[in-house]
Amino acid sequence: MSTRAGARTFDSRLEVGYHKLPMTYRAIDLQKKGRLAVIALRRPLVDSTLASEIREACLEIRQYPEIRAAVLSSAVGGVFCRGTDWKEVSALQEDSGMAPEALVELYSAARALASIEQPVIAAIGGDALGQGLELALACDIRLAGPKARFGFPPASMKLFPFDGATQLLPRLTGKSKALELLSTGEVLDAQAALRIGLINEIAGDVRTAAQELAMKMAEKAPLSLRFAKEAIVKGLDLTLVQGLRLESDLYFLMHTTTDRTEGITAFREKRKPDFKGA
Repeated sequence: MSTRAGARTFDSRLEVGYHKLPMTYRAIDLQKKGRLAVIALRRPLVDSTLASEIREACLEIRQYPEIRAAVLSSAVGGVFCRGTDWKEVSALQEDSGMAPEALVELYSAARALASIEQPVIAAIGGDALGQGLELALACDIRLAGPKARFGFPPASMKLFPFDGATQLLPRLTGKSKALELLSTGEVLDAQAALRIGLINEIAGDVRTAAQELAMKMAEKAPLSLRFAKEAIVKGLDLTLVQGLRLESDLYFLMHTTTDRTEGITAFREKRKPDFKGA
């Protein structure tokens, strides 16, 4: 596998335990265990460093094709992410007069998470507010602890969301509920979030549950996982006819892969398939 100079190549079949990926981070922790990557937020608010490192981590994950699923969690007790560090934003504006467009580019991170080709699971153990909720919305699946809270209170959102909330939230909850949450600043507990489809499941040990789910996904054929995500995500922006055509195209493309041949051969030989992602 080709990596940038100095990067370590991992063989998922030989790994035992967690390993830090080569890049050095301050605001996050990025580790890899076999076919799973875990991003842990080490700060309760999104500052410019945290946003930059999330973007870099997403790029780094793409360098390791053997990674088949990822988890976004937090290393801060009782918190997932409480929003943007508005004090830092204000200081930047006062010191440099930075334009709003540049600030959005500097602090945005959700789009990078959404661009990961593999399934991404958010493990939400505490408050996911403002931009913190936007990060969770950018993931494909959201698991929450029983004490997690969700919403866009004015203190965490300031004037208007900028990292995807207006587009991502209604795709989960529907237009009316999304508008209500964004307009009122209501904060939901985990049970309420589950009822409206904001999260998939409530788990006592949310980090373990998220990693177990990600590992279960990682056992599947990597191309099948990526194609399924592509069809679902892109299909939301297509007509039904176009979406069905995309599904058919991806299905036919799977017929040209060695993984499909390996899957059939393993089934006939009654053994576990060894998928290569090709």
